Amino acid sequence: MKTDPAEILPHRDPFLFVTEIVSVDPGKSAKGTWKLTGEEEFFRGHFPGRPTLPGVLMVESLAQLGGIAVLADSRYASKLPLFGGIERARFRRQVLPGETLDLEVSVGQLSVRSGRGHGRASVDGKTACEADLLFVLVDRGSEP
Repeated sequence: MKTDPAEILPHRDPFLFVTEIVSVDPGKSAKGTWKLTGEEEFFRGHFPGRPTLPGVLMVESLAQLGGIAVLADSRYASKLPLFGGIERARFRRQVLPGETLDLEVSVGQLSVRSGRGHGRASVDGKTACEADLLFVLVDRGSEP
C-alpha cells in the first residue's frame, strides 16, 4: 500500500516522523517506517559525539502512525487526534542516525471523542520503544 503520510496526516516537516505507510486497516491498525537520514537537526544536540534519537520522538512517531490508522477511517477523517496520555512507555534500544525505525500501532478502544492504542517501534526486529497511547479527537481548526 505505500502511501505518503502527508496525504492523511496534517503534520509537516520538520515534525512529520513517518516516512512511509506500509499498511493500514482503517480504525484498527497501521504499519509504517521512519527512515532517519542522520541529517535531522535534533541529532546535532542529542548528543554531540553520540547522536541518538530522542525517546519522546519515537513515541511521537508511534502517535503519528496511530493518527494515520484513525484518520484513514472515514468516520474520523475530519478529526484531529491529539495526545491524551502515554502509559507504560519503555525504551529498550538506542536508535542511531541512518537507521530505519519500523513502526506498528494497533488501535484498541475508539469512540467519537477518544481512543487508545498500543505502539511498538523496532530496528531490524529489535524493539526500541513500546507504549500505550491515549488520544482525544477534536474538530480540525478548533481551539484546544
